Amino acid sequence: MLTPDRLTALEDVILEFNQAAADVALPLFRADHGLENKGGGPGLNAYDPVTAADRGAEAAIRRLIGQRFPDHGVIGEEYGEDRPDAEFVWVLDPIDGTRAFVAGLPLWCVLIGLRHQGRPVLGSIGQPYLDEVYLGHAGGSRLVSRGASRPLRVRACPKLTDAVIATTDPEACFNGAELGAWTQVRAASRLARLGLDAYGYAMVAAGTMDMVIEAGLKAWDIEAAIPVIEGAGGLVTDWRGAPVGQAGGQVVIAGDRACLDEALVALRRSATFR
Repeated sequence: MLTPDRLTALEDVILEFNQAAADVALPLFRADHGLENKGGGPGLNAYDPVTAADRGAEAAIRRLIGQRFPDHGVIGEEYGEDRPDAEFVWVLDPIDGTRAFVAGLPLWCVLIGLRHQGRPVLGSIGQPYLDEVYLGHAGGSRLVSRGASRPLRVRACPKLTDAVIATTDPEACFNGAELGAWTQVRAASRLARLGLDAYGYAMVAAGTMDMVIEAGLKAWDIEAAIPVIEGAGGLVTDWRGAPVGQAGGQVVIAGDRACLDEALVALRRSATFR
């Protein structure tokens, strides 16, 4: 049974997992990280970088899961699925933002999420170089950084014209119709930033940004963020405004329902059915 007390206790576990990933990744950041291209071809959409940090960080977390929770399942970007139908399943993206990692930009994140009976219930967005872990569940979200902890809360922004929004890379992540929808939302917003990867999710939870719009996401790209955003009072939906399923796909993260509803007017026209 998953009780509030058990979720709180698992916060310490997820911080331990973040530290294990940081211990692997930080020595390789801005260093010899063993870059490879999983995509196997040239061009923007064929380039899929992976480093020793991606593989080593996921392996380190998986070892700890096996030691602490041998009956839990694991889904990870680098090493696939192990008992994905278990009652508890950890969903891992060891380095979200590998492109930022290889470019030496401290915007990559360690994403660690926990499903219970198929539903995301606990998650963290960690940025080891900045010594930040944003973690959350239904009981609330907080930032743990430099030995201190503070609550996270999204900010009010009812008008899209006042919003600070983000996406990773419009040309690489969106098809033609999706790019048109993004362009319309961007034109209506106050400010847009690109290339933040999951760090943009953390900024919505922290109340410094208002919305992140993405497409083509996998489960490991988004599940860890859902409890963090929702615990901070925000929302995570697909482009139709419905809850995000385990497939990922088209996703909007927002701090204010009214702002989200304005953006969905444009996004729904390009929404896909799952």
